[in-house]
Amino acid sequence: MTDLFGEPEHATPLEPDEREGLRLTWVTTRADLNIAEQDNIDKGAAWAFRARQPDLMSVDFVLQLHKRMFGDVWSWAGQYRRTERNIGIAPHMIGMQTSLLMSDAAYWLEHGTYEPTELAVRVHHRLVLIHPFANGNGRHARMMADLVLRRLGKPALSWGGGSLKDISELRRAYVVALRRADREDYDALIAFSRS
Repeated sequence: MTDLFGEPEHATPLEPDEREGLRLTWVTTRADLNIAEQDNIDKGAAWAFRARQPDLMSVDFVLQLHKRMFGDVWSWAGQYRRTERNIGIAPHMIGMQTSLLMSDAAYWLEHGTYEPTELAVRVHHRLVLIHPFANGNGRHARMMADLVLRRLGKPALSWGGGSLKDISELRRAYVVALRRADREDYDALIAFSRS
């Protein structure tokens, strides 16, 4: 049996009280958790992409999307994390920074500040940098980026494509691209998102 809470490389580990938020008693392995989360993410995507979301660039939507993506699995889904992490900002700053991001993103969208892919990638990167949730930040941020592109009438990004057997190498390339974006160099993240 694999350790249910053994985190993949570059993943943020859950705190013990966050682990207790697991809603599903049948989940006993990492594989079970992956299946449960993916099923929930699929439901969240169906909700998010079903109709035009008028409040896409709002904090309420950010929280609701996370809850729709992970709420069947985790009791804390859709709530800001309350603990420090090896990535992300201090918990007391999350609400303010998420609000600032959504305000910036609404402005960028309204004024065409960036071409569509760069706008979506910048929203994604800032969400990952803030790291508002205990788990699922990258998946949530990628879906937000794809929703931004949908709003602009553009196709979703491939986010590295590949297959599950390539996941370690893809994850490493994604993390390298995120780190470059931390230094305001978005080229690698844009390229990765389109590959």
